Amino acid sequence: MRRGSLASRLFLGQLAFILLVSGGLGLELYAEAEDNAYNATADRMLAVAGTAAASSVVREAVEPPVSGAGLQEYAKGVMERVGVDFLTIMDTDRTRFSHPDPEQIGRPYIGTIEPALAGGTLTETYTGTLGPSVRAIVPVTGDDGAVLGLVAAGTTVDRVDLVRDAQLPELLLHTGIALVLGTAGSLLLSRYLNRATHGLGPQELLHMFTFYDSALHSVQDGLVLLDPRGDVVLYNDQAAALLGLPEGGRGPHRPEQLDLPEPLRQLLRSGRDAREEIHLTGRHVLVVNQAAALSAGPKPRRFGTVTTLRDHTDIESLTGEVANLRTLADALNAQTHEHANRIHTLVSLIELDRREDALRFATADLERSQQLNDEVLAAVAEPAVTALLMGKAAQARERGLELDIRADDGRGGPWTGDGIDPVELVTIIGNLLDNAFDAAAARVELHLSSDGRGPVIEARDDGPGVAPDVLTRIFDRGFSTKAPRPGTGAGRGVGLALVQQAVTRLDGSIEVLPGAGARFRVLLPAAVPEGAQ
Repeated sequence: MRRGSLASRLFLGQLAFILLVSGGLGLELYAEAEDNAYNATADRMLAVAGTAAASSVVREAVEPPVSGAGLQEYAKGVMERVGVDFLTIMDTDRTRFSHPDPEQIGRPYIGTIEPALAGGTLTETYTGTLGPSVRAIVPVTGDDGAVLGLVAAGTTVDRVDLVRDAQLPELLLHTGIALVLGTAGSLLLSRYLNRATHGLGPQELLHMFTFYDSALHSVQDGLVLLDPRGDVVLYNDQAAALLGLPEGGRGPHRPEQLDLPEPLRQLLRSGRDAREEIHLTGRHVLVVNQAAALSAGPKPRRFGTVTTLRDHTDIESLTGEVANLRTLADALNAQTHEHANRIHTLVSLIELDRREDALRFATADLERSQQLNDEVLAAVAEPAVTALLMGKAAQARERGLELDIRADDGRGGPWTGDGIDPVELVTIIGNLLDNAFDAAAARVELHLSSDGRGPVIEARDDGPGVAPDVLTRIFDRGFSTKAPRPGTGAGRGVGLALVQQAVTRLDGSIEVLPGAGARFRVLLPAAVPEGAQ
C-alpha cells in the first residue's frame, strides 16, 4: 500500500475506531461483570441473613428477656458453612451478640439499620470494622410481627472483586475477538479499496477525476461509457447533443429508454467491438467506435464499454451536394451528347447538300425540345428542379428509357415545392430518379404533387422491385443490390441513404409502396415562412 493512500488512511482511521469501540466494549463488559458480582453477592447475603433470622436459635435468644446466649457459636458455625466474612446478630439498639472479632461483641453495630427496624430488608456496601463489605440486614420478628432483633450477613469487597476478576479472562477473550475480527475486516476492505483506487491518495484521486472530467468534456467527439449491463452511466456534452441524452452527463439510462435508431440501440446494448460504423439518427450521421473497458493487469476484468461518436453530418451533406452536382453533370453530359449527335446529323445533311432535310430535322428537333421544356416549365415552378428534370429527361433518352413526368400543386397550378430548400429537393428527386434509371427496364414515372400539408414525391420504375428481405436495409448507407460501378470496384448504396438523410432533415417520411416494380413515396411538410409563428 502506498504511503498516504486513501486506503491506508481509511485503514488507520478504522483501526483507531475499532480500538476505541473495543476499549469501550471492554469497559462496559467489565462494569457489567462488577455489577453482576456485587448484585449476586448482595442477593446471597440477603438469603443467608434471612435464613439466620428465621432460625429458632436466633429467635429464642432475642426474645424477652434478651439473653443472646449461644449466638456467637451459632454465627461462627454458619460463617464456616456458607463462607461469609461475618454474621452479626444484634439487638434493636445495635448491640452485637456475635462478631468474628469477639472484642466487638457488646459494641454497637456500624451500618444502616433503619429499614430493618421498620420490618424491611436492606442491602448495601458499607465500611465497617472489617473494612468495606457487601452486607444484607434482615429483622428477627416475633409471632406478632414485632421486630425483636436484627441479623447482618456480609462479605468483604475484596472477595467480591475476586469473583469479578475471575471473569476477566472471558471478557478479554471477547474483546480480543471483536478487535481481531474488526481489524481483519478493515484490512480486507482496505486492500479492496487499495486495488480499486490503485493506491492513490485523496488529492491524487481529486486531481485525476478533475483531469478526466475535463478531458471528457473537452473532446469534440461524443464519448459514452456503459456498464456491463449496457446502461449508459457517463457521457459528455457532445454525446448528449448527438444522442438526445439529458443534460448532466450521468446515468444510468437504459438504451431501450432512449430515442435512438434500433441498430444503434442494439450496438450499445450488445457491448460488442465496433470500428468506424455508420449510424443515422434523427438529424445526424454518426461514425461509431466501441471497445471494451478493461482493467490493467495480467488478468484484465471487463468493466463495461467505451463508445465514441463522431458527427459526419457536414461531411455527408457535402457528399450529398457532390452527388447532386454529379447528377446535374450527368444530365448535362447526356444533353451534350444528344445535341452533339443532332449537330453531327445536321452537318452531314448539309454536306450532302440536303438542306431541306436538314431544315426539317432541325425544326422538328427544336419543336420536340421546346415542347419538353415548355411542359416542364409549365408544370414545375422551382427553377432548380426544372433544370434537373430537363437534364434527367435527356439522360433517360440517352439510356433508352421513357421518363413520364407529371407535376401539379393539387389546385391546378404548377408544382412549387412549398418552399422546401431547392438543394434538398434536388437531392431527393435526383437520387430517386438515378435509382429508378438503374433498375428500370423501359419506363420510369415521376409524380410531383401536394396534399395540402406539403410536397408529395413519387418515383416508380418497371424493374424487379424491392425484395421483402431487403426492405429494412434499403436505406442503409453502403447497402445496394446493384453491381459495383464499372472501374471502381466499390459498391453503390449511397443514393437512397442520401434521400433518407434529406427526408429526415426535413422532418418528412419515405416509404416503399407495394406493386409492380419499385415505388417510393416521399411526404414532406411545407416550409414555414420566415417570421411566421
